Amino acid sequence: MTVDYSTVTELAGDEISQEQIERLCHRYYWAGAYCGDKDVIEAACGTGPGLGYMAKRARSIRAGDYTQSVLQIAQQHYGDRIDLRNFDAQDMPFEDRSADVIILFEAIYYIPDVDRFINECRRVLRDDGCVLIATANKDLFDFNPSPFSHQYYGVTELNERFLNHGFSVELYGYLSVYAVSLRQRLLRPLKKLATDLNLMPRSMAGKKLLKKVMFGNLIPMPAEIDEGMSEYTEPVLLSPNKPDKEHKVIYCVARKNRRSEFDSKGAM
Repeated sequence: MTVDYSTVTELAGDEISQEQIERLCHRYYWAGAYCGDKDVIEAACGTGPGLGYMAKRARSIRAGDYTQSVLQIAQQHYGDRIDLRNFDAQDMPFEDRSADVIILFEAIYYIPDVDRFINECRRVLRDDGCVLIATANKDLFDFNPSPFSHQYYGVTELNERFLNHGFSVELYGYLSVYAVSLRQRLLRPLKKLATDLNLMPRSMAGKKLLKKVMFGNLIPMPAEIDEGMSEYTEPVLLSPNKPDKEHKVIYCVARKNRRSEFDSKGAM
């Protein structure tokens, strides 16, 4: 069954919170340090807000999204500046060992078979290439899953999955729940209650109203981010062996090991 993810995706021009802008910028600023003079692929790129930023740093950038209507927005914005294709992250249309970095931001939970995606990353990446993941932290007490999601992966699950496929893993946390506004901190228990009672809005219109309650004024999501749009702070290195209960966002760097035991024995 084909799923239309446009109903759960923030699109360029949609009203979002200042915190969402900061999170959007932060993940691409973070990724930029890994992509200098590299061949980069972004899967599930959405409307492509980070592609222009990454194109200024990478040797090459290719990207795509599963939902054609979402991808068309990126294609209209970038024209021939970026190689954009409609594809499934579980079956990427790229040659073996043709990339140094694969990016998947805020989308791993939509992938039905994550092991299949990781196998595709092993195929497409060169030795020592890496997968960069950003995902909402499922281990927060007030976590609210997105519609159409299959499974969320926290620190321990990401570490286990990628280790099982012959990758080395580093995990980081960004945006402490103790650093957000007083309004957010006070409303977290109510958010938890609404989530438990299945009262959280599922439509984008409902989510917009909730954002106004949680964050205040909303601003349009940019079609393309750039340097200096948000302050950057280094994410916090996390232990891979215990769930993180503090940070809103989890980052994962999974590096394909050179000639690992996995390569000689196949999938574990």
